[in-house]
Amino acid sequence: MRIIGGKFKGRRFIPPAKNWPTRPTTDFAKEGLFNILNNRIDFEETVMLDLFGGTGSHCYEFISRGCKDVTYVDNFGSCAAFVTKISIELNIENLLTIYKSDVFRFLKTNIKQYDYIFAGPPYPLPNLNSIPDEIFKYNTLAADGLFVLEHNPNHDFKQHTRYIESRNYGTTIFSFFT
Repeated sequence: MRIIGGKFKGRRFIPPAKNWPTRPTTDFAKEGLFNILNNRIDFEETVMLDLFGGTGSHCYEFISRGCKDVTYVDNFGSCAAFVTKISIELNIENLLTIYKSDVFRFLKTNIKQYDYIFAGPPYPLPNLNSIPDEIFKYNTLAADGLFVLEHNPNHDFKQHTRYIESRNYGTTIFSFFT
């Protein structure tokens, strides 16, 4: 895996392969998403939340592009430990807040609003379809914010009241909400 833009562009990181509980976004899909975000987001002014953060890839991309307030949430201790390790290696610990927590529990207790939220849940997550409603129920997204949910073709959010568009990258789909 690599960081595709900003000051850490080209930096590679390799998550542990054995029993790793993640499905990282492919570089191809991530590059497509960030091409879109480059035209919609002022990274330096954005407060970002990464749900089901896994390897932390989206966090590193945002920080690499100048974001100074990034929050990472994942329930797996090995993931949080890996992201902590990479944040130390990149010397970005002061820009990244790491929560080892269930995402739904985090949303219930969180009081902060975010300009950009990315969620990359496991595709077989039984309540994946409820994620947009949970984001909006708890007022987690700022008034002019953007929420992007990564999912596969088994899920369709076009009828959601906050849905604006989606982009497909093979079997990876990004649905956008405001």
